[in-house]
Amino acid sequence: MLKSPFIAAKLVIASLAIIAGCSGLPAHQNNSVARLYILNCGEGVAGDISRWSPGVNVGQSMAFADNCYLIKHDQDWMLWDTGVKDSIAALPDGEAPADPRAIHWRRPKTLANQLEALGVKPADIKYVAISHSHPDHIGNVEMFPQSMLLVQKAEYDWPGANNAPRFNPAHPVTKLEGDKDVFGDGSVTILSTPGHTPGHQSLLVKLPKTGAIVLSGDAAHFKSNWNNRRVPSINFDKDQTLASMQRIADVLAKEKAQLWINHDKAQRDTLKLAPEYYK
Repeated sequence: MLKSPFIAAKLVIASLAIIAGCSGLPAHQNNSVARLYILNCGEGVAGDISRWSPGVNVGQSMAFADNCYLIKHDQDWMLWDTGVKDSIAALPDGEAPADPRAIHWRRPKTLANQLEALGVKPADIKYVAISHSHPDHIGNVEMFPQSMLLVQKAEYDWPGANNAPRFNPAHPVTKLEGDKDVFGDGSVTILSTPGHTPGHQSLLVKLPKTGAIVLSGDAAHFKSNWNNRRVPSINFDKDQTLASMQRIADVLAKEKAQLWINHDKAQRDTLKLAPEYYK
């Protein structure tokens, strides 16, 4: 007796699922990023922004933002950058820099309090990835002693002041040598973008509704520097910086992605901050 086309189709689907299971491949995979939060990880004023754009804007000050990004993937939590240290929040006038041209940082909200407000404990975060090892990006790494640190080997091995290590050697770490598909499904990809520092990296996040976003770290510090491909005099390598800017531009075009520049406060003021989120 012939089976109906509907029953036959169900049998074929079931058979394919069994074959996939026997081969060790998932029969159905729909992992994705569920939410992306922007956390306020510092605010400051730079005394002279020509420090970041040589020969341009000499003597002009500018407000800077410092963002962290909390990502809820179907599998786990991930934090991108940790901002300036939370202890700055207790200083009435923030933390003044030794160089008056640099950024005078303040911490209106602590990272710890923002995570608590979202019901996220430090132990819930599986991965902490940092764009690079400057203090305004790694200030709170040790708030997450159990989280796997994702950092480029070139950055991890780069000596700090007096040849001191830039990270706690006891902290669990995965030293990357290039790009990294964090969750194995293409939804969150670390991009190697050296130049600002030896192992600087950026992050491509693909959201189901918002679309693709590149979190550029300090590949550029504000939009006019990005538009004009200006390289700060403090950068580790000018040619690498320019090559990384071009690489990010290529990714933006390919993925039809937005560019979120970490320190660009004018842009940050147009975006939703936690507890709101992007999905």
